[in-house]
Order: sequence, then C-alpha cells, then structure tokens
Amino acid sequence: MVAAEVRVVGMERGGETQSSGFVAPFLVFTESKVALSNRRMGKEKASCGSRRVDERPKRAHLYDISQTAQKEKCFLLPHPTSTSSETREKEKSLSCEIRKLGATMDLSQLHNALSSQSFHKVADICDELILHVASTGVAYQEEWPYAIHLLGHLYINDLNSARFLWKSVPQSIKEARPELVAAWKIGQCLWTKDYAGVYNAVQGFDWSPETSGIVASFLENYRKKMFGLLTLAYSTIIVSDVAHFMGMSEEDATKYAVEHGWSLDVPSKMLTVEKPKITAEQKVDSSKLQRLTEFVFHLEN
Repeated sequence: MVAAEVRVVGMERGGETQSSGFVAPFLVFTESKVALSNRRMGKEKASCGSRRVDERPKRAHLYDISQTAQKEKCFLLPHPTSTSSETREKEKSLSCEIRKLGATMDLSQLHNALSSQSFHKVADICDELILHVASTGVAYQEEWPYAIHLLGHLYINDLNSARFLWKSVPQSIKEARPELVAAWKIGQCLWTKDYAGVYNAVQGFDWSPETSGIVASFLENYRKKMFGLLTLAYSTIIVSDVAHFMGMSEEDATKYAVEHGWSLDVPSKMLTVEKPKITAEQKVDSSKLQRLTEFVFHLEN
C-alpha cells in the first residue's frame, strides 16, 4: 500500500512530461489523512510517483473545482542534493516554466469554433479546457476568456452553468473586464425573464471582434424564439407589444410579422397571427408548454 505520493512539478507538452534539464530542487508532497496517520505510526514510508488527475464532474460543480484545484494540501521539501543557492536559482527557473504554461493555453479549438460559427460548441470546449488547466495547479484566471465562456452558456440557454461561472470569477477580474459584466447582464435578464431587457443588454454594449459573432447569433436566435412564443400565445396582438418583445421599432416589427404571414389592420394597429399548421401526429412538448405559460403570464402581468 502506498501511504503517500510525491510528484515532481514539471511541464506537460503534447501529452509528455518535458524535463527542465536539472534535478528538481523541490518536490510537491501530497498526503491523504489515512496515509498521514500511517506515516506517523511508522507503518508506511512515502514513495515517489505520479498521480493522474481524476475526471471531474462538469457544469454545476465544474467551477468550484477550478477554484479549489490549486488549494491542495502540499509541503515543499528541499532536495537533499541541492545547495541553498542552487535551490533558489532552480526554483526561479521552475516557476518561470509554470507561468509560461499558464500563458500558453491551447485555445485553438475555441478559436476554430468561433471562426466557423459553431457557437453551440463553445461552452463544452471551454468547460473541458478549464478542467485541464485547473488540474495543472497553474493560475489561469488572468488569461481566461471569461466573456466568451459565459456567452457560450447563454447561447445554449444553460443559465445554471452561466451563474456558477459568474460566481467563480475573481472580483478583480470582474472589475477589470466590462465586456464580461455586459455578458452577465444578458444572463441576469434571461434569469429574471426580462425579455425586453435582453435586447437592451445586447445593444447597449460595443462588443469586441472576438465576441460580436456569438452575440449577434444569440440575438437572432432569441428573436426567433420570442416570435415563436408570440405566435403560440396570441391570435391577435397590437403592434407596440410585438415591437417591445422583439426589440424592434414598430415599423420593423410590423415588417417582420407580415413577412412571416401575419396580417395588419392599419386603423387599429392590430396584427392577426398566422398560426402554424398542426399535423395529427404532432405531440405536445411539455417543456414548451411550460415556457409558453410563463411567457403569457409575464405578458399579462
């Protein structure tokens, strides 16, 4: 039985451990409570080795893991063959390598998803990458694309994961990144079902080139969703209400509705809804019915 584990902090690149060219002056020593008890009783001796990081759960627990991954109980033990001066120099070199690892995160998959407009993949890609980076024990928060990660969750309407991610962001980063705050404002409107507020949150910020694509696609999908809910909820509706829930001017909202088969009574400014055709085999989606009920309740109150 192995009572404790000692692992050398090193650089991982391409799936292989890269040697730094010297004997590591410090070893990271990690013990479980059982192993610590055994060691104190003199029953076991610590043995060297490496430890694979267990697969972590995603979504709700993901961001708690990323916050605690670097807080593992550890002790720095000086290597017996190192002198104090050698130790200081090698420790400095090792620290530089660790910082480089955090600064050179491979975001190629994320960039590819954004450039190909595969926005539905963004959240999963970021989740997998943040698990990998956090497991190395390297500080990554200053380099992490939090705004894109958050928008990825909002794009697929995963509001719970968006909330957990927001809570995990250090306060200093929130204060330094207005785009991240603007992204979370969209999330707040979605969470509180402030349907019209979503448009204000999107259109009230000058998005960067990196986020403008996913934000524009999100807004287009959101507008289609709102129009679909209005179609299901009403037989007739005034133009001003349509404009309000579509985030458009009355003229643009009328044009959009007419293009989708609705008819306008000009004197009353009332739109008659063109209902979608229902086939005999079509089944009722309980989740859609619930969303529709909540939406109509919000409209009427």
